[in-house]
Amino acid sequence: MTRETGTAAPRPGRRRGSARERLLAAAARRFYADGVSATGIDAITAEAGVAKMSLYNNFSSKADLVLAYLDARHEEWLALYRRRLEEATDARGGVLAVFDAYADHAAAAYERGFRGCGLLNAAAELPAGDAGRAVVRRHKEEVEALLAGHLARLLPGRPEEARAAAEHLAFLLEGAMARAGLEGAGTRLEHARTMAADLLDRL
Repeated sequence: MTRETGTAAPRPGRRRGSARERLLAAAARRFYADGVSATGIDAITAEAGVAKMSLYNNFSSKADLVLAYLDARHEEWLALYRRRLEEATDARGGVLAVFDAYADHAAAAYERGFRGCGLLNAAAELPAGDAGRAVVRRHKEEVEALLAGHLARLLPGRPEEARAAAEHLAFLLEGAMARAGLEGAGTRLEHARTMAADLLDRL
């Protein structure tokens, strides 16, 4: 689940940032727009404006590049969340900051439109046991843990209720993200945030 940049593909011969940064940016655009399996090394190096050898100087394989992409998406989502959290004034606001970060992700500019959570999209293409799936699982667990942390402060002395509410909200968030991705818009995430706020008011 994080924000995808809407910047245009670099023109051939254009050099901005390190080769590794350009490769990661190109991989992020192509993996999100076209899928991991459908994106070959040649497409990534061409968009990044680097030689194929440059890719192998920075990543041991395409699988290694995929892992770096997933890690980068996780960090991008955390950055969105932290910015939203700065606006929160209490634990309730902290919970809603998680929902707002997902909505910010959906509102970003995408080459071929919003397609849902980039992490889950990638995980769906990877085989069981793949290291990339473990990265995605850790991301989703961290999101639920963030919700649980805010809820623990909102419900002091009620740890079981806090954990149950965190799981409930995590399911609501993931369901909304899946529907939003199918519909290509963040409307479902806006609805999910409203539902979450209503649930918090009733705790």
